[in-house]
Amino acid sequence: MSNAKYTPRLQKKYQDEVRSALMKRFNYKTVMQVPRLQKICLNQGINGAVGDKKLVDIAVDEMTRISGQKAIATLSKKDISNFKLRKNMPIGARVTLRGTNMYDFLDRLISVSLPRVRDFKGINDKAFDGRGNYTLGITEQIIFPEIDIDKVTRISGMDITFVTTAQTNEEAYELLKELGMPFRNIKKDNQ
Repeated sequence: MSNAKYTPRLQKKYQDEVRSALMKRFNYKTVMQVPRLQKICLNQGINGAVGDKKLVDIAVDEMTRISGQKAIATLSKKDISNFKLRKNMPIGARVTLRGTNMYDFLDRLISVSLPRVRDFKGINDKAFDGRGNYTLGITEQIIFPEIDIDKVTRISGMDITFVTTAQTNEEAYELLKELGMPFRNIKKDNQ
């Protein structure tokens, strides 16, 4: 048995290649200025969760499988009578990944799940929020290999938010691109 600590492939890539590439690109004075990935948040709202409580349990189970970390149910914040919604009713599922789990999930997302999307030409590079965070919408949870298609009762999507320490959209874009995110090449699409 070795005492070597496990380091995810993308975390090692960040430390060995990405950090130095970003330092050259943006002329940072110290390594601490280089943007890094802080966390990845997966969020799923369940349509029809008010009428059927089992849908939330299924979503929590699927999110737990996809992320490799226990997901939790999200609760409504207020009463909305038109939707028959009461405060603190379960209406979705979410999980926040950090550290090793975050890099492992990102690696699986880039190398396995996104290529399984039908007619995949890359992800949109316009979904940055102005503060260095990026949100990716997934329309079908069945792109993840952890989900058994035969056991899926309904197709549902989710939002995946990448929270970085970058100050601008450009820095966050370069960070995610260096980590291997397959952004759509605009020039290539127009030809």
